[in-house]
Amino acid sequence: MSPRAKDLSNGFHGLPRADEIKHLALATDDLLDRLESARSRVDRSLTQQRRFVADASHELFTPIAGLRTLLEEARLHPGETDLDELLSDALEGVGRLQTIVTDLLVLAKVGANTPDAFVTVDLGEMARTAVSRRENGVPVRLRLAPGVRADVVNAEITRLLADLLDNAQRHARHAVLVEVCRNGRYGELSVADDGDGIAAADRERIFERFTRLDTARCRDRGGTGLGLTIARDIAEAHRGTIDVEDSSTGGARFVLRLPLAGHRSPEHP
Repeated sequence: MSPRAKDLSNGFHGLPRADEIKHLALATDDLLDRLESARSRVDRSLTQQRRFVADASHELFTPIAGLRTLLEEARLHPGETDLDELLSDALEGVGRLQTIVTDLLVLAKVGANTPDAFVTVDLGEMARTAVSRRENGVPVRLRLAPGVRADVVNAEITRLLADLLDNAQRHARHAVLVEVCRNGRYGELSVADDGDGIAAADRERIFERFTRLDTARCRDRGGTGLGLTIARDIAEAHRGTIDVEDSSTGGARFVLRLPLAGHRSPEHP
């Protein structure tokens, strides 16, 4: 073989084989797909963030605008201003602002706890204590299985339970039922009311930020619209879930499922 032919032969032997080219092409396609998927997730996250900022700004703007109107009217017509009424309305607006800001701060902090923040609690006793602290509202009945223990951040689960009780008492006609039981490796804590219930089509939407289903759930009666969002974030931060279903009395039944003590894992029910 001539030197030139030998050089050509060596060159051909140095070229990638067809199966190697195919493997490289597939790997490149897979990488591009993953990059596109990651970009889509980032785009969705940014869209959600922008929507949240816009919604939060609107919620904060409403009481601020009300306060400004009150004060401007008082300045323009000082002789016609009832000071006690003005102060009462202004304090109400400030209180609403404080509630919104507090909920936003809670939402920002959920899931940021270190492992040593978790303590083992009896869910039934926690529910009993939460109900005993409520002085007014629709009566609450208890059906609590003993010894259902979970590892929780006490302040967060207490907040979650308070939100569920507030929601149930606001919509119940005659009674609210709180139950605690075991379900496999999970503890279940449910809060049910005998109100109008929640349509199946709305059962995911109610956990979205600033969601109010109808005019009856106005800002004065329906809170900030963040309570159920916070509840779901807290449940997920505890490797648990929260869902809504029909109650046996025709209203809504919110069910919190948490891993039993010693069973916290990345898996969800």
